[in-house]
Amino acid sequence: MASSFFSDFGLLWYLGELKKDEFRKFKDFLKQEPLQLGLKPIPWAEVRKATREGLANLLVKHYEEQEAWNVTFSIFHKIHRKDLCEKAKKEITGEGVWDCGMGQGHTKTYQAHIQEKFNNMWFRESVTRIHDYFDQKTTQKERESLERLFAPKETGKQPRTVVFKGIQGIGKTTFLIKLMLAWAEGSLYQERFFYVFYFCCREMKQLTQTSLAALISRDWPNSHVPLTEIMSQPERLLFVIDSFEELKHNLDEPESDLCSDWMEQRPVRVLLSSLLRKKMLPECSLLIAAAPVYPGEIEDRLVCPEIKTFLGFSESERKQYFCCIFQDRNRAMEAFSFVRENEQLFCMCQIPTLCWIVCTCLKHEMERGKDLALTCRRTTSLYTSFIFNLFTAKGTSCPDQQSQSQLKGLCSLAAEGMWTDTFVFSEEDLRRNGLVDSDIPTLLDMKALQKYRECENSYLFIHVCVQEFCAAMFYFLKSHIDHPNPAVGCTETLLFTYLKKVKVHWIYLGCFMFGLLNEKEQQKLDAFFGFHLSQEIQQKFRQCVQRIGESEHLQGEVDFLALCYCLFEMQNEAFVKWAMALFQDVTFSIVDNADLVTSAYCLKHCSRLRKLWLSIQNVFKEENKETTFFICWHHVCSVLTTNENLTELQVSDSSLNESAFVTLCNQLRHPSCHLQKLCWFFFEVLTLSPDLKYLNLNGTALSRKDVKLLCNALSNPKCNVEELLLTNCCLSADDCEAFTWVLNSNNKLKLLNVSYNYLDKGVPLLCKALRHPDCALEVLFELRPNPSIDGSNIAQILTRRLQHQKDLSSTCGFTAYTLLSDALLCNKSLVHLDLSANVLKSEELKLLCEALKQPSCQLQSLCLLKCCITARGCQDLASVLTSNQNLTGLQIGYNDIEDVGAKLLCEALTHPQCRLENLGLGACKLTSACCKDFSSALTSSKTLRRLNLSGNALDHGGVVVLCEALRRPECPMQVLGLKKDEFDEETQRLLMAEEERNPHLTIFSG
Repeated sequence: MASSFFSDFGLLWYLGELKKDEFRKFKDFLKQEPLQLGLKPIPWAEVRKATREGLANLLVKHYEEQEAWNVTFSIFHKIHRKDLCEKAKKEITGEGVWDCGMGQGHTKTYQAHIQEKFNNMWFRESVTRIHDYFDQKTTQKERESLERLFAPKETGKQPRTVVFKGIQGIGKTTFLIKLMLAWAEGSLYQERFFYVFYFCCREMKQLTQTSLAALISRDWPNSHVPLTEIMSQPERLLFVIDSFEELKHNLDEPESDLCSDWMEQRPVRVLLSSLLRKKMLPECSLLIAAAPVYPGEIEDRLVCPEIKTFLGFSESERKQYFCCIFQDRNRAMEAFSFVRENEQLFCMCQIPTLCWIVCTCLKHEMERGKDLALTCRRTTSLYTSFIFNLFTAKGTSCPDQQSQSQLKGLCSLAAEGMWTDTFVFSEEDLRRNGLVDSDIPTLLDMKALQKYRECENSYLFIHVCVQEFCAAMFYFLKSHIDHPNPAVGCTETLLFTYLKKVKVHWIYLGCFMFGLLNEKEQQKLDAFFGFHLSQEIQQKFRQCVQRIGESEHLQGEVDFLALCYCLFEMQNEAFVKWAMALFQDVTFSIVDNADLVTSAYCLKHCSRLRKLWLSIQNVFKEENKETTFFICWHHVCSVLTTNENLTELQVSDSSLNESAFVTLCNQLRHPSCHLQKLCWFFFEVLTLSPDLKYLNLNGTALSRKDVKLLCNALSNPKCNVEELLLTNCCLSADDCEAFTWVLNSNNKLKLLNVSYNYLDKGVPLLCKALRHPDCALEVLFELRPNPSIDGSNIAQILTRRLQHQKDLSSTCGFTAYTLLSDALLCNKSLVHLDLSANVLKSEELKLLCEALKQPSCQLQSLCLLKCCITARGCQDLASVLTSNQNLTGLQIGYNDIEDVGAKLLCEALTHPQCRLENLGLGACKLTSACCKDFSSALTSSKTLRRLNLSGNALDHGGVVVLCEALRRPECPMQVLGLKKDEFDEETQRLLMAEEERNPHLTIFSG
């Protein structure tokens, strides 16, 4: 801030702008505000009697110019005179702060501080000395990538919020350090950002309340923080938020709780929500780094975020790192080849610290003449070797008693941390778990633990995976009852917590537990600790798996793929066969090569499967031609022929290349495949699987080519599909011609749902097909236009439908209903028609009803939910009920029927020619005034067995009238739809009593 601007005269002018009561409040705030900014307050006696001129002099006398400025404008915010702050900002920028060099001077000072701080962080961040092998300076490619993050896109929009997602330890913080150093050194964002501020959430969560100004001041190199200058151009600010997941916060504060004042003290979570949701400094830019364990809804609460995935070491970088550690390329490549064969280990090596662990372990094993193939066969085996090598002195074959004691203490500490979500430990935590102060240097030196940044007496495991492994090992050494912290749970609780993914940061804990049950690992444990470990734990594991297999409820809660990973680590074929035989319905998603290998290992042992739901992505890419993965895919597909009771397969969100597709098709056409229900678009399979009767492609975007292939298969005489669901499949009017061909040639297809597509002028073609004498369709859901949302959520679609007025009448006109009416008169097989969510005009409904009244109309059930039908339309519907004895079901919920329309319908129900059995009037704006009409209908109709009145404004009196009718012996009612929980206790008791009295009556929520 230029001193010419902040003179005592300038300050006096601003104080002069305050009203009398505002000036008094200003003085009152001067008691505490300086303390909030880390300054000494001015003696109150001097403040209390000071005039405006005197107060200006006091501020300049007691504080440096910048400090006085900060105090003054902080108080202006609190007395709601932000206009004065804005005026000051304009005057500052009007004097050309950045042009005259004052702002640049502050920036240079700050950049020098950042350079020193992050240089220290670079060399302190990793005890594995990874920085010895990789340059801290950003490469040209990295700088270009970073510059693009906030560069304008082709659309012209400029990103202001970027989220870097990556698993813990993959190098996000290291990358951010390089970013901070690049900016501080002047090679990055020089024209884009005047200031870049780094906040670590792991440190921020220690704070209770703070302000953005205080956070910036904490990291400023001196006490003269130019806050107003910094905030004067928020579009030139970048805030880097590291380790966001540490806050365990989903940004869900109500909008009213957020603050826009950067000087205001607020809880850390509220402050961050205000910043990230752009309530505070909406023009600033944000770079958020987080592990992907945060709730998905967070991204919805950010403003137009760009989501980037941080992948860690590439394969070439992993090779480079192996060569650096081994310092012998041949030996490095030999070790790397073993790792490459274990997909899980290979993926782990994307994470720099874990790559160091793998390299260090294999180098040690190689020096001792061990078989690397055995070490690399399972992840648990490598970690066991790594940990035991750390605690075994060089030149010896077994540890001393002190090393055994240290490892036991470390395992106890790890278990406590996993259960209490603690990853940074104090010296007291170490002592509580049996580690004395003299153990700490040893644990640091062997790199089992590392110091936590600037905190002198705080420690953490070298990586959370090491903590997870040690926590797993604790259960093989002691009972949870013997742990000093009661939060540590038993083995059974641990396994269920892991398999249900209750604690999403438990990545490998359950796998390590199962892996340590392997015979080879048991031998290592026995040799290291010098005693035979209890075998009771394996029995506990068996009991847990059996409980899951015998409980449908538990199977619904447990992640099947997580269990597969556990069994894969165990590598006990007899146990895996026994476990897999417990499962009949299986659901899982394959998202990478490791998932495929793991699931294949378990699925090839399945023998009693009935249903299989799976999705597979990111595996079968063009460049991925490894034989291993196709062998694994064959094992997955082989369940279709090795499980004789498997009748249902659902594949969703999947991407297969030609070879993978052929592998699956070969299994589907195999004589031993008894599949009856397939959900996906393997069209050629439709003619090869005679048991297949049901095909669900809802939500699958079908191209013109896809539709042609599908219709060709459906028209084949060998195709036996009876039900075809094509909701929200991006079908167009041009596709209707192909379906017309199917309807005219396939007499096996009984149900067709083409709702929520872009059929438009193609609808008349479908109506024409219905008139064809060979059309055997019995049920048709059609004509609803696509509102461009997920077709699977029908309730959501119905509630939004009226916002999308592109319906049957607007796209096809009155002609469409004329054709449909004709089709209803000609078609002898169609028994159910669903036209829900179309705006039915009065003349269109009348035309439809005229067709329904004709004796030649065979329709038995009609669904007109949310069709804008009014009481006037009920006159036409009532005339259908009294003349069409085929119609037994009518659903007209979510229409404005009201009591007048209900009366017309009830009169029709009492007519002797009415044969209606099922009437749906949910959410039709009915009141208790119509209950007498329904009472009469209930006792007069001989056929009405189901009536839905849920979602209407009925009161106790109306329910009493209905119940009186239900008690009449001539009332045939079996199902009544009323939401009990919407009534008072008295009415609820009445309804329950009626259900108990009449065993044939069910009252449901509609």
